[in-house]
Amino acid sequence: MKILVRLFSLTITVSILFAVIHAQQVADPNFDARVAHPAYAKNGPKMLFDEAHNNFHTAGGRYKPFADLIRNDGYRLTPNKHKFSAEVLKGYDILVISNALGAERMAMPDASKPAFTPEECDAVRDWVRDGGALLLIADHAPMGSANQVLADRFGVNMSQMFTVDSHNYDSESNNRGFIVYTRESGRLADHAITRGRNDSERVNKIIAFTGQSLKGPPDSVAFMKLADTAWM
Repeated sequence: MKILVRLFSLTITVSILFAVIHAQQVADPNFDARVAHPAYAKNGPKMLFDEAHNNFHTAGGRYKPFADLIRNDGYRLTPNKHKFSAEVLKGYDILVISNALGAERMAMPDASKPAFTPEECDAVRDWVRDGGALLLIADHAPMGSANQVLADRFGVNMSQMFTVDSHNYDSESNNRGFIVYTRESGRLADHAITRGRNDSERVNKIIAFTGQSLKGPPDSVAFMKLADTAWM
């Protein structure tokens, strides 16, 4: 199977954090999504971008820079407006699900409820078994809880809360949820995703913008490794 795949004790702190994160999540209108050397000149992989599960990120909204970049790299992206089934997934090479929710808005009480039915999860699992590639994105609470039902199909456990690091965070933001991963520290592993196709695509540093921790199955690869100073 191919999978591309993060507590604060005081309720008032979590509530404030929700508000701040929600306010900051906007697409950068000035992001340069041009690709000098597209991976696919024509007939690129067909990508289905989910927008049928109260997704916080959509191809035309907060994830527009991602969608533009993917298209410019030669992928053929189609927004998904339907519940998952074998018929809906048929013919696609890649499925992207970004922050599906159990309710329309992140702050609603039901947002942490399962975003997918068991039947949908089975359909996605079977599609991956048949060769499909899944990119499942689930940020901080309540996204982890909403996506756990699907993650279970692939042996992935989501912490379902918030992860911070008191030592390895971005000093400029002064936010301990902005965790820094570098090759130098050993927390950014060498992997096809971080290596890229050549030196110009090589990634040496990543700053994660508030998330949860993940634990994958025994054969999974963690290329962004949390330090011992990280906690939930």
